[in-house]
Amino acid sequence: MMKSARAGTVTTAMLIVLLSAAPAAHAYLDPSTGSMILSAIIGIFATVALALKTWWYKLKSLFRRRDGGEPPGG
Repeated sequence: MMKSARAGTVTTAMLIVLLSAAPAAHAYLDPSTGSMILSAIIGIFATVALALKTWWYKLKSLFRRRDGGEPPGG
């Protein structure tokens, strides 16, 4: 457990050092780039939602009764 905490601390410290030492980026992003990034993010969320929905229905079908009849004693 102590190794894991130490590794997390070292990783966090390295990340902070690397991000603080990053040079300034002198780049221009036109307005359509923001729209493109937003569309990509929305597309990713829609894809994940559709995959989860599909897997949910497949999981439900595994537990659904196949004969369609009443359970015994009911």
